[in-house]
Amino acid sequence: MKVVYIAGPFRSSTPMGVQRNVRAAEEASLEVWKSGGAALCPHLNTANFDKSAPDEVFLDGTMEFLRRSDAIYLLPTWLSSVGARAEFAHAQSVGMPVFYDLPALQAWLSQAEGQ
Repeated sequence: MKVVYIAGPFRSSTPMGVQRNVRAAEEASLEVWKSGGAALCPHLNTANFDKSAPDEVFLDGTMEFLRRSDAIYLLPTWLSSVGARAEFAHAQSVGMPVFYDLPALQAWLSQAEGQ
């Protein structure tokens, strides 16, 4: 089973905005699972940890999650996130498959499953 890292904005200027970002990542995660992949969603891993540790702790941890993943799925709003842009750059630098839409990701997962 391929591990797919979900990338997109987490932070927002309001708690409600953070909740919306987490929810969008959660919905994408479910679609990955339903498509035969194992979703790694950092949004859900740290959703309620705001201000519990320095941002660098969480950012370093999510990059470690990404390094251990097989592919990255970018949410439609990924360009608005500094973190997601860094995750994208890392994925590109190591030749990791990058997906911008669910049908392409589903096709890749289906092909990987058949191997």
